[in-house]
Formats: sequence, C-alpha cells, structure tokens
Amino acid sequence: MTLSQSELLPLVAGDDPQAVLWQRGARPVTRAAFVRAAQRFAATLPGDGPLLNLCESRERFALTLAAALLARRTLLLPPSTAPATLREIAETHGVRAAVGERAELAAGLAWLPAPETGDADAAGEFGAVPAIPAAAIAAIPFTSGSTGRPQPHPKTWGTLVRTAQLALARFAPGGGRPSVVATVPPQHMYGLETSVVFALAGGLRTHAGKPFFPADVVAALAEVPAPRLLVTTPVHLRALVAAGLRAPAIERIVSATAPLAPELAAAAERLFGAPVCEIYGCTEAGSLATRRTVDGEIWRLHDGATLTPHEDGAALHGTHLPDAVWLQDRIELLDAGAGRFRLLGRAQDLLKVAGKRMSAADLTQKLLLIPGVEDGVIVPPDTGRERPAALVVAPSLSEAQILAALAERVDPVFLPRPLKRVARLPRNELGKLPQAQLAALLAGAGP
Repeated sequence: MTLSQSELLPLVAGDDPQAVLWQRGARPVTRAAFVRAAQRFAATLPGDGPLLNLCESRERFALTLAAALLARRTLLLPPSTAPATLREIAETHGVRAAVGERAELAAGLAWLPAPETGDADAAGEFGAVPAIPAAAIAAIPFTSGSTGRPQPHPKTWGTLVRTAQLALARFAPGGGRPSVVATVPPQHMYGLETSVVFALAGGLRTHAGKPFFPADVVAALAEVPAPRLLVTTPVHLRALVAAGLRAPAIERIVSATAPLAPELAAAAERLFGAPVCEIYGCTEAGSLATRRTVDGEIWRLHDGATLTPHEDGAALHGTHLPDAVWLQDRIELLDAGAGRFRLLGRAQDLLKVAGKRMSAADLTQKLLLIPGVEDGVIVPPDTGRERPAALVVAPSLSEAQILAALAERVDPVFLPRPLKRVARLPRNELGKLPQAQLAALLAGAGP
C-alpha cells in the first residue's frame, strides 16, 4: 500500500478511548489520558523552532513527540547525551529548548520538565483523536556518519507510521496487540520505531520504563499482560540467557543493532519458549527486513520494498519511503519477487588474509561462543595495522587460552593480533561500540 504524503493520519491508533497505551509500573495510562496530556503540553510549548527530546521514560518521550506533532514542532533525537554532542546539534540546528527529566543536560538551553499524563485523567470527555499530516517532519534521529559528526535523518510522520505497521505485520500478525517491553532507548531509530511508534501507530500497550539488568526486564514483563513482545539487543539477550531467570510467558523476542548468533538465539528460545526474530534496518530507512534467526541466514523484506544490489551496497525502494535509501551493506538477492536476500556485510567488515575471506562480524560471533568470554569484538585492520585485532572481556582466561580456543573454530590466518583483555567494552545504550573508543582501548587507553 503506497502512502500518500498528503494524507492525514491519527496521532494514536484505535477506537477505544479507555484502551491502555502505556504501563507505568502498576498504573495503566489510557489512550484518552495520553491524548489529553499531549494536547495540554502542546499548548504550553514556548517559542518556536526544534526541540531536543531527552526524556528517558518511554511514556514521557512519546508524550513529547505527540505534543510536538500537534504543535508542528520538530523533535531532534541526539545519539547520546554527551555535552559536546548536544551542544553541536543545538548550535547546528538552531535548538533553543530541551525536554526531559534531567535539567543538567540542557546547559545553555531553555529547560522544559518532562510532561506527565497526571492522575486525574481517568475520567472526562474524549473527543476525536487529532490527525497529523503524513508529510509532517515528526523527528530527526542522528547517526555518527563516516566523519564521526552527528548526521541528521528527518522522518515524516507518514514514514514512521507505515514502517511500524509493516514491521507489526510480521511480529503481530492478524492485527494482534501484544504488550511491549523494550530494553532499548527511544532516541535511537530501533527504539523509536518498536517502543514508541508501535504504541502510537499500532495501539500497543507498552511498558514506560527502560529495564537494563535481567531482573529488571523480568519485573517489567510481569507488569504487562500476555501476550508479550520483548524488544532487545544481542548484548541484553546474552545477559538474560546467562542469568537464566524465570520470566512470564513471552510470545516473541525481537533483536536488532548487531548480528545475533544462531547459538544465542537457540539458547534464548529454549529458555523462554518463544521464537527469536531479528530486524535488519538502519537509521536512514528504519526497519526493512526480518528473519527468525534459528531458521537460517535468509532475510525477507517488508511488503512493498525492493532491493537493487550493487558491488558496495544496495538501493532500497519502498512504497512507504519518500525516496530511495542507499544501504552500505552488500546484498545477495535470492528471490526478488519474494523479497528474500542474504546479507553479506559491509565492505569494510570483510577480512582478507592470505587469499581467504571472512567477515569481522562472523569472527566476533565465534569469539563470543568461547566458554569464559563474557564480551568481545573483532576490530578490522586499519591504516596502521594489517591484521584484525580483538578486545575481550574474559576474567578467567588468559590471552593465550582465548587464542587457542579461537584457533579451534577458525582458520589460523584470521587469529587476531593483537588480542587484548579488557575489563569492559565501551558499549552505548544500544550495545554498539564507537570506533574511536575501540581504537583508544587498543592503544592502551580507556577501561
């Protein structure tokens, strides 16, 4: 279904004003309460121009997004709360105000306390849900880009809504409405789509918090009714499996941000009794394909999307996208009609040693399968280093033991040199590893 940018789309999907949209601890927040709170906050937004959304609560983040849509104010979603990053984005894009829970983050900007739905919203009249132009710029998430500077990627309300609906068709077929618990932040594209737009465009009950530790995730799952959809990352899923905690019944687990090892997916399916699926996507396009990890390496595009592979990437077209999006990953198209393809990785991820080839992502997954390795990453060669290197968190193993175990799994030509043990890896909220910090660790600085 092609989405016209001239359409008007509801701020919140659904017909029942008392349907629960957010779960804040034991307290449910209804669709009617949410819309009224968004309207009130929109009426109080001062001045004009874009706003920084720094809300940590998913419900408050969504309220700020809804209020900004109603007030026709664009939200900027910074990739981190580092002062230098926030200052650069604010100066570059003319931001004068920020919304969130922590005033100390908004140095030099007007500070707006994060909005609340309030306890008096359970009753009262509820009119029509406001409609938003599909062409309205709803949010601008950022990537670091090849320069390391934040790169903006504006998203229209129509594209956000349609992309979320296409993903929901895979994870909640037949119009099902699972309760969502997410471990990922809403400021990043994956978290924005699955834990905010899923709620608004799909009417899904969503846990307002951002659980991090395994016990917190289990507690959050217990606070929402079945069926449950857990949105997470390989790093969080690895911690959940290692903890081995009993959890309420989960209907489906969704992972993204990094390749998921089939062995980890299988272990999670055994522990939780739920299928583990992956999303393939990027900030530029949002989600674009899915797969069940244990079923193999073949991905299936969202309905209405097509790929045109090239030597160093691929062009993505979709009825939900205003323009084609260039993907930096190499693609092997298997069945264009069915949207089936194999992901070959990025050109810079490909290791070429002694005439042999292997991806750094595959080598990282084999490293993580070694008993005693708690975390690790393979760092591809750079201008000052001809071989791949490795950073490993393994308190009970020596570097020689790690190399010996890895040599049983890969060709010796791919053994990393150097391999350095570290106390921890500098993962961000999505579990990703900034390249500059990895280089600093290899050079001897950092944790």
